[in-house]
Amino acid sequence: MNDPRVSNRTAQPNFRYFDLVMAAFVTILLLSNVIGAAKLSELPMSWWPSGWWPAPDGMFIFGAGILFFPLSYVIGDVLTEVYGYARARRVIWVGFAAMLFMAFMSWAVVAMPPASSWAGQSAYEQVFGLIPRIVFASIVAFWAGEFVNSFVMARMKIMTQGKALWSRTIGSTFVGQGVDSLLFYPIAFLGVWETRDVLLVMVTNWALKVVWEALLTPVTYAAVGWLKRREGVEIFDTNTNFSPFAKSN
Repeated sequence: MNDPRVSNRTAQPNFRYFDLVMAAFVTILLLSNVIGAAKLSELPMSWWPSGWWPAPDGMFIFGAGILFFPLSYVIGDVLTEVYGYARARRVIWVGFAAMLFMAFMSWAVVAMPPASSWAGQSAYEQVFGLIPRIVFASIVAFWAGEFVNSFVMARMKIMTQGKALWSRTIGSTFVGQGVDSLLFYPIAFLGVWETRDVLLVMVTNWALKVVWEALLTPVTYAAVGWLKRREGVEIFDTNTNFSPFAKSN
C-alpha cells in the first residue's frame, strides 16, 4: 500500500473538494470586507474598572467584522494542512484578484450617475462607497497576513511531523493575524479614528481572532480529518518554494 505522506511537489492528485474550499474562502473574504470592515462596535463591561485599558469608559470596543473574517483564516489553515502551501498560495492569489475586482466594481457602480427617479444614491454610497484607504489597507493586510499564516502553518507541520494540529492552527493565526491587524488598522484608520481607538481595536481584534481560532479548533479538526480521508493524501511541504511569487503546481 502506498504511503499517503507525500511531498507537495511529488504528487499531483485529482482533488475532489479543493474548488469548494477555495470558493468558501473567497466568499467569506469578500463578504467580511464589504460587511463590517469599517464599523466599530462596543459591548458594556460593567465589571471592568472605568477608564482602564482596554475598556475605556466601561465599554469594550471592537471591529464589527471580527465574528466572520477569522473564518477565512480557519479555511486558510485547512487549505494549507490538507492541500499544501503551493495550492493555498494559488487560493490566496485568487482571493487577492477577487478583492481587486470587488474594489473596482464598487467604485464603478457607485460612480455611475443615478437615474432621476431613484432616491437611493446616498444610501448606496454609504454602504458600497469604499474608502480608498480602507481598500488599500484590506488588500495589503490580507495579502501579507494570509501568506504569513500559510507559511507558518506549513513549516510547523514539518517541525511537528504532522502532529499537534492545534499548535499549528493557533500558532499560524497568532502570527498571521498579528501581521494582518498590524497593517490594516494603522493604514486604514490612523488619523481618522483617535489613535487610542486604532491601537485598542488593533490589539483587541488580534486577540479576539486568536481566541476565535482556538475556539474553532474542534471544527478545524473535523474539517481537516474529513477532507484528508476523502482526498486520501497527507502533504508535507518539504520541497516547496515558499515565495509568494513562485509558480504553483
